[in-house]
Amino acid sequence: MTAIQECFSIGSTVVCTTCHNANIEGEVLAFDQTTKMLILKCPSESKVAKLNDVYIVNLAMCSDVQVKKEVCIVPEPPLSLNLQRLSTRARNQVEQKRRQLSALAAGVSPEGQNLFMAIARTINQVTWSGPNIVVFKEVIIKPPYKVENVHTNGPSDQRQLGYVKKIVEKHVNDQAKLNQSPSDIVAN
Repeated sequence: MTAIQECFSIGSTVVCTTCHNANIEGEVLAFDQTTKMLILKCPSESKVAKLNDVYIVNLAMCSDVQVKKEVCIVPEPPLSLNLQRLSTRARNQVEQKRRQLSALAAGVSPEGQNLFMAIARTINQVTWSGPNIVVFKEVIIKPPYKVENVHTNGPSDQRQLGYVKKIVEKHVNDQAKLNQSPSDIVAN
């Protein structure tokens, strides 16, 4: 193998021949010298304009690496990452997956899971109690998860109850539209 350069300039064009004799040509986005990993941005194979494929290439698994075009201009430093925002996003995704897992563990129907996720997009205070969806710790939605199955645990704020009923009604109507066949839509 050709000796691996000590560093690849960001923006340079590189061609790597992998151990499977595949050529990957692209613009250098990043290079980690300690692990010999190179990140390349290549034109998309789907031929869609403005899209790129990104490859992470292990140079230890390449039989040849050639620099086709070296960039001498120092590129602008990349924008800094908002680590707090990324952390919040990761935490929210983990919480959403936990909610989905709790629904699966409770043996809830797909309709119930879909309704739960629709409610969770707008209201954070939504949990499972067996097969029942509990919103605001007081509003309960029982299977089969229709508007008439929305109740409260005693004297509750009627605004909360009405709000949850509207969400359930909208979700049920949206699902009915999605399940409508194209011939039904034309007939209406």
